[in-house]
Amino acid sequence: MIPFRAEATNPQDGVPIAWDSVGATGRETVLLVHGSALSKAIWRGMGYVAALTEQYRVVSMDLRGHGRSGKPHDRADYRLDRVLADVLAVLDSAGVRQAHYLGYSFGARLGFGLGSVAPERMASFVSLAGSYRITPGSIAELFFPGYDAALASGGMDGFIAGWEGRTGRPVDPVTRMAFKANDPLALRAYFAQTEAGEGVPEAELREFPVPALLLAGTRDTRRLADSRRAAELMPQARLVELPGRNHGDTLVPAAPVLAEILPFIAAHPVRPEPPTPGLPAP
Repeated sequence: MIPFRAEATNPQDGVPIAWDSVGATGRETVLLVHGSALSKAIWRGMGYVAALTEQYRVVSMDLRGHGRSGKPHDRADYRLDRVLADVLAVLDSAGVRQAHYLGYSFGARLGFGLGSVAPERMASFVSLAGSYRITPGSIAELFFPGYDAALASGGMDGFIAGWEGRTGRPVDPVTRMAFKANDPLALRAYFAQTEAGEGVPEAELREFPVPALLLAGTRDTRRLADSRRAAELMPQARLVELPGRNHGDTLVPAAPVLAEILPFIAAHPVRPEPPTPGLPAP
C-alpha cells in the first residue's frame, strides 16, 4: 500500500515535520514514533506498518533532526517541549483527535512526556525499550563511546563505522538507510540536548492516566529496570520482558512484539468524542 505523505509545521518555531499515513482514515489511528538516529522508514521495513494496517490507520512521523523532517543545528531546538509540540502538530495535521501511541527508545520517552502534558490525545501507550528518564552517558552506552567525535569528523559514514565496530557486524539495510538520511550537525545537536536529560518526574507517573504496555529486552538492562520502575508507579501499566533481546534488537523479529501489542491496543479503544455543549447527546 502506497503511503500518503504530508508535512506538519511546529507552531512554536516553524520546523517542518514529515509524516506518512497508511490505511483508511475512518479507522482508529496508531501513531508510530522512532528512536534516535532512525526514521519513520524503520516501521515499514521491519513489518509493523503492514501488520497494523490490517485493522488500523497507521501514522508515522520523522522526529525533527531525522529523516525528511527539518534539521535545525541549535541544541535548544531539541528541547522536549519543542519535540512534543511536533507530535501534537502531526496529530492535528492528520486530523486525529486521539491515537494509540507506540514509541521506540526516544520515541517512547516522548510518549511518557505526552501522557503528562496531553493525555487526552492518547487512547493507549506502548513503550518499546523506553525510559521516562535519562542518565549521563546513556547515548554512548546505546551507540558507542566517541559517537560525537565520529559524527564531527566522519559524518554519518563515521557514525556507521563506529556502530559496526561496537556491534561487530554490518548495519542491516533498513537501519543503514535511516542512519544515512541524517544530517550529522543536526544529530550532534539532538544528542547533546537528549543527553541533558529532560524526563518525566516520578510524581507525574503516579498520575499517568493512560493505559500503558511497557516492553523491554532482558539484555537491555537499563531500559528494563526503568520499565519495571515505571510499571510500579503507573496506575494502568503492565510490563512485558522480551527474552534475550538487547536495545537494538527490541523491534525484531516483530511477530512476538506484535503479539503483545495488538491485543493491548484492541482492549483500549479510542474514547468517543465528548458531545458539544448545548447539543443533545447522540
